[in-house]
Amino acid sequence: MFGFGKKKDEKLWIFDADKPTVSKVFANPPADSQFKPELQDVENDEQKEKYEAMLKFLNDTESFPVTEKHDHDMACFKALNEEEKAWLSRQCLLRYLRACDWKLEDAKKRIVNSLAWRREFGVAGGEFNSLTADGVKPENETGKQMIFGYDTESRPCLYLFNGRQNTKTSFRQIQHLIYMLEMAIDYMPRGQDKLCLCVDFKKYPEYCTYESKVPALSVGKQVLGILQYHYPERLGRALFVNIPLIVWTFLKLCWPFVDDFTKQKVKFDEPFKLFIDPSQLPVNYGGDVNLAYDHDVYWDDFVKIADQKRAKMMKNYEKLGGGIGLSEYDLKEGI
Repeated sequence: MFGFGKKKDEKLWIFDADKPTVSKVFANPPADSQFKPELQDVENDEQKEKYEAMLKFLNDTESFPVTEKHDHDMACFKALNEEEKAWLSRQCLLRYLRACDWKLEDAKKRIVNSLAWRREFGVAGGEFNSLTADGVKPENETGKQMIFGYDTESRPCLYLFNGRQNTKTSFRQIQHLIYMLEMAIDYMPRGQDKLCLCVDFKKYPEYCTYESKVPALSVGKQVLGILQYHYPERLGRALFVNIPLIVWTFLKLCWPFVDDFTKQKVKFDEPFKLFIDPSQLPVNYGGDVNLAYDHDVYWDDFVKIADQKRAKMMKNYEKLGGGIGLSEYDLKEGI
């Protein structure tokens, strides 16, 4: 997304010559992690009643829109597929209810809109699975986005390296981000439903192949709107480092559109090592992992592991009898 005038022959990504190189994703948090994540549940009878009302509404609705703009034309409505039912877990419904401050009608409208958006965007599964690894693979040739390691609370870390840009601004860049976000959800361990977003604005000339400009405010608002509206309560922590003045200006313009809940999760220019154990953190940020992005090594392995995790989840879904409202803790058993 951003480029800042460094010579292409400079190598600014830090390695440790005495450590073995790592180019593959970590499939799970460290086995010796002392943190045991727990999924948030209802806290009182009123919340329980609203959850049950939301569950009944979804079960009683025979079909849902396939596009956000449908004008209630029933030709634009279809029944849920099994992957959508699995997505509509107990915790999913609760995330939408909490994001709407337990206003039931608002939460109903929002989750229906998200179902339509997911179908239209191609991440709903079944016939609505047009957003693929192969489709966005060219966007990640320089490793400008990477899921790597877990933070101290077992959240998968999604890195955005804005100084590794390789393509011009396009809709495919947004597709790439959403694809990686979906993959981060697949990489969440049992009991965890949030991710750690790590954004580094430093330019790495050895990886950057395209000099880009700060995206338009409209693009920033579009991406922010998608994340806040369709992925409620998925952000556990957001870390921004190496922020140049021009990006500070961009962030200040976007900041008013960030909800208060998200603002509480954001840290600016605080070292990643304060939130991520050295065993999970690249040497470049003071960790112990000698991370070197190799597209041919990383990408296929990364996708394969995510596919295996998702397939296991769907097997668990079938074993549990299927349907809406299953526990993500049960769905993630053995993953």
